[in-house]
Amino acid sequence: MIVVDDMNDWITLLDPHAPIATPNLERLAARGVSFTRAYCASPSCNPSRTATLTGISPPSSGVYGNASDWRRALPDAITLPQHFRANGWRVEGAGKIFHHHLDGAFHDERSFDAFHPMLWPPDSPMPATKLNRLPAYGSANTDWGAWPPHESDALDVRTVDWCIERLRAAREQPLFLACGIFRPHMPFYVPQHWLDKFPADKVVMPDIAPDDLDDVPAGGRALMAEAARFFSGMKAAEAEIPGSWREAVRCYQAAAAFADAQIGRLLDALDTTPRGRETIVVLWSDHGYQLGEKDCWEKFTLWEKATRVPFLIVAPGIAPPGRVCKRSVSLLDLYPTLVEICGLPSPVEFEGASLVPLLRDPSAAWPRPAVMTYRPGNHAVRSERWRYIRYANGDEELYDHTLDPLERTNLAARAEHAGVIADLKRWLPDASAQSAPDLKAKRTETK
Repeated sequence: MIVVDDMNDWITLLDPHAPIATPNLERLAARGVSFTRAYCASPSCNPSRTATLTGISPPSSGVYGNASDWRRALPDAITLPQHFRANGWRVEGAGKIFHHHLDGAFHDERSFDAFHPMLWPPDSPMPATKLNRLPAYGSANTDWGAWPPHESDALDVRTVDWCIERLRAAREQPLFLACGIFRPHMPFYVPQHWLDKFPADKVVMPDIAPDDLDDVPAGGRALMAEAARFFSGMKAAEAEIPGSWREAVRCYQAAAAFADAQIGRLLDALDTTPRGRETIVVLWSDHGYQLGEKDCWEKFTLWEKATRVPFLIVAPGIAPPGRVCKRSVSLLDLYPTLVEICGLPSPVEFEGASLVPLLRDPSAAWPRPAVMTYRPGNHAVRSERWRYIRYANGDEELYDHTLDPLERTNLAARAEHAGVIADLKRWLPDASAQSAPDLKAKRTETK
């Protein structure tokens, strides 16, 4: 299981014209099924990962934010790796699987037999000062540039190195190996070799419309405040050092390409093992990422760019290789899918649904849309054609992706679409659980 942090849909896996080349994701897709309309349960690291790895959505768990103490909120939840472990598998992991924290507070020990956390090498710590020369913007985490000097010291290289060792180790039990790739999460640090692949004068910038927010209702504006604040800081940085925004986008793109290369290293190692071609492989990103679209930076909104993710499943003997599925699916569907593929008992009644029917026939009927939540009472429903958003105050948005893939025109107030809204509204959660307690971590960086 490969988990990538903050990788959005601006990749050649999902769009051949995208600026971020992902040959290794495409290589993996050639072995199984690529879900081109896959969505996270929440556009934020902790609630997304908690939902995917427990099968319990944010409205049911109360895990809405990055500081939510998910294990305290769900003391009896049996996580995906924990369930495999309880059924005779050896479970090992490295990097960022559950939401990370500097003191390991989010790590779930009961889910792993062995785990290798994200660690900088002692002789190559974080840069002493911000590489982007913007000390007033954000925090030490709000940074980008060429780092570390030696690629072998990069966090994700070290994570993959450990996973490669575990793939090659002798064992008697079946192995569940989880590899968490941290890039392209901020800080956008990437070895210089990868930045060189994205010349500064040729960087493709996001498609921005100056009037994009004109028809966003008050509920949407309130929810986007955090992501908008980050982008306001970016615009102030641009005024201070012209080209800062472009350089941040460049470093994001380079970091995503670097992440793809690390996935390639892992696949190379897998292919040298005796059962490499028989191994089930899944890959997902925890959420999307905004680089200025709708005046937002990072995630934390319910629009397409913050919620659409790459999602691949290779299931030898079940999924025909090289197929594409265009049904709208949720990362909540991963847990029940792997349980069915591997013949394990179901530990709970899942909120998601097994994707095995779509693995067998990617064009099969699939009546379920994907549902996303960010903070209590705010939800989006994504069918193959429509995105419907309802905010906690009752405000609504509706976008027709057939005609408006960039979500520029809110159709919610038009009477002719009342039936569409009524149909999508049926999938909204009935209630929102009380917010889980926070860890009260004293952190200033955005995650």
